[in-house]
Amino acid sequence: MRSDPPLFVFVNPISCARTSSKTFRAWRAMDKIDVFVRQTKSRSEEHRRAVTALANVNAYGQVVSILRQELDSMVRVIYLLSIPLDRRLELISDSTEGIKWRKEGSRAAITDKEMVDLSQKLSGWTQSVYKFGCAFIHLSSFHDYEYRDPIERLPDNERLDLISHCRYYHGGPTNDDPTFHDFIPYLPRVFDKIASNLEFYLDELIARKPPSLEL
Repeated sequence: MRSDPPLFVFVNPISCARTSSKTFRAWRAMDKIDVFVRQTKSRSEEHRRAVTALANVNAYGQVVSILRQELDSMVRVIYLLSIPLDRRLELISDSTEGIKWRKEGSRAAITDKEMVDLSQKLSGWTQSVYKFGCAFIHLSSFHDYEYRDPIERLPDNERLDLISHCRYYHGGPTNDDPTFHDFIPYLPRVFDKIASNLEFYLDELIARKPPSLEL
């Protein structure tokens, strides 16, 4: 004779709570990564539209400032990939919640220089583009480029780095002593270079998602 199934099944509430908590944290972490990737891609797509629109009205100083902003996204993602998973998820969460990134166990901010220096080891052109772009983010003599050439005003080592990197990756400018206006045709290509690197590192960030926990 077949016996009836038991009316009640005992469930250990502590074990269940622990499993649910771990599962929730894993789902929550994965959700934060998705949000971070989405917001970073949204920023990049808007940058791309802005570069086209600004170039069409000859607002080249603003184009350079956008290169610097796109680079900001790239160096942040590179920094995230360089740190342990738990810390990475913490900073990703901070970014999605609008919280400033701070050093672990400290109130000191993680500086742009730290992230740029790390990125420079992977992409040797990062520092030259970053420094040049910063001058267009903040009010400086570089905004007077119609009358005073910003390239000429750079220190020799920074000027030579900028010229050599642009020639190596984008084929020009080819003249011996290029001015800012000689760089203008290459600015959209520089943006494409940064954006494609950003997309590569975002794909890597997604690939390194923590595995989901099963109930």
